[in-house]
Amino acid sequence: AVLANFGPSEEQEKHVTTTHTEGLPLLSRKDRIVISVTLAAALAAGVMHFAHANAVLAFIVAALALATLASLVGRSVEALGGRLGPAATGILQTALGNLPELFVILFALKAGLYGVVKATIVGSILANVLLVLGLAFVVGGIKHGRQRFAADDSRTLGLMFTLAVFMLAVPSLTSAMHTPAESHERTVSVIVSIVMLVLFALSLPATLGNKKSDPVVHTGHEHSRGASPIAASPDSAKAAGAARAHGEWPLAMAIGMLAAAGIGAAFVSEWFVAALEPAMHAAGINEVFAGLVIVAIAGNAVENFVGIQLAARNQMDFAVQVVLQSPVQIALTVAPIVCLAAVWMGQPEFTLVFSPLLLAALIMSALVAVLVTFDGESNWFEGAVLIALYVAIATAFWWG
Repeated sequence: AVLANFGPSEEQEKHVTTTHTEGLPLLSRKDRIVISVTLAAALAAGVMHFAHANAVLAFIVAALALATLASLVGRSVEALGGRLGPAATGILQTALGNLPELFVILFALKAGLYGVVKATIVGSILANVLLVLGLAFVVGGIKHGRQRFAADDSRTLGLMFTLAVFMLAVPSLTSAMHTPAESHERTVSVIVSIVMLVLFALSLPATLGNKKSDPVVHTGHEHSRGASPIAASPDSAKAAGAARAHGEWPLAMAIGMLAAAGIGAAFVSEWFVAALEPAMHAAGINEVFAGLVIVAIAGNAVENFVGIQLAARNQMDFAVQVVLQSPVQIALTVAPIVCLAAVWMGQPEFTLVFSPLLLAALIMSALVAVLVTFDGESNWFEGAVLIALYVAIATAFWWG
């Protein structure tokens, strides 16, 4: 479903496959194109890095390589969607999809770019909750009108996200309010990080445990069971069935392809960060805006691609899960891991204290996430509002 709008039709795809011996899975022509382009882009980024090419050009090529890795992840997610359901697939996809972002942040931390690190953490959350979710609503709403998704699942994610943001705000509030804990910012950050990681671990069985029963399909104000595991409406069920007919990979192959893309992203992320600082100086962009917008969008290429394409295919349950799982995991796992890893990265003084404007942007994103997903419905205008808020916040950081 993620890549279905590109290339030949699904009927044509059925006849364009490469058969492997001994019962191995079939690769469609589209699959081969995605894999080939991904390898070529990653290779080009490596050549630019080791050849010490122009920093701006190397930065752009590395960013494009991260984006092409997203398409490979998207194809793997398509193969997983019909088996695991939206919640489990969303968790797995974002866990591996956030690897490039985590690598970029860790390499920036090692380089001492604190402004980039903190802005990227906040920017990644904003990019998903405002920009990507907004684009998904706009694209899906224009193509299909009002769309429905599982409100209960979305409310659970919204609650998790809001709690994560409030916990992430604690170190910043102790500093801004000049409390007695102000002189212990690092200790407070470490304790909060550990608590958030524990909370995320506890959330997994709570998130997945209620998926044992048949999924609920919403038809108006009524509910019925037994339809597609990734659909919340009859139209979604039809789209989901078409997605599975597009070509399935075995579960092991899909997960392996996701893991391979994550490993490749580790190398590309290092090259990306190596070109980041000289590229910022050459382009005259401050590190806060670079982290909040440029690095965050490049690091969230997976969700940018997958969420919007799923909305276009009218698979809104899947799209909302993929998009909202990412900011939850960034807040509950990426930020704490970065804080705890700071000592081993040679930056023991790093804390989770954000500037007042970054903190305010985080809180706004949490409130907006709850508001727009509470009713289990979306339309293009709601998406336009989310995008407008993202642009307004990004503009405020243009000057630093």
